[in-house]
Amino acid sequence: MAARDIFHGAVRKGLEKEGWVITDDPLEIEVGGLEMYIDLGAEPILAAERAGEKIAVEIKSFLGASNIYEFHTALGQCFNYKIALEIQEPERVLYLAVPLGTYSSFFALQFIQIVIQRSQVKLIVYDPVNEVIVEWKN
Repeated sequence: MAARDIFHGAVRKGLEKEGWVITDDPLEIEVGGLEMYIDLGAEPILAAERAGEKIAVEIKSFLGASNIYEFHTALGQCFNYKIALEIQEPERVLYLAVPLGTYSSFFALQFIQIVIQRSQVKLIVYDPVNEVIVEWKN
């Protein structure tokens, strides 16, 4: 199993503050002879408001030397996880969690916006300092 992202706890707390119950930490998916681990699996506390809604969240910090390298890695993971979830847990929606600072700068770049749109990656923008979810981008 891979090491946890430095902001794992902040995203988890942010989701809990928004009324999500963390059901898996990590969410293990087995498909086609492979085991994969998505950082978090969650469901809403009040199922009546969000009937049957389940999410999987892959958390990234973007603290490395190259944002574009980390972006490539994150997209590759999201692509694989999305397919694995379609096979094993099709009711679960995958989100990529990115820190507010990175979203405001790097994810605001035109090319990155085009890639996110075309690859249909759903985002959670989080504030790692205040441990809150700032925005959901579908």
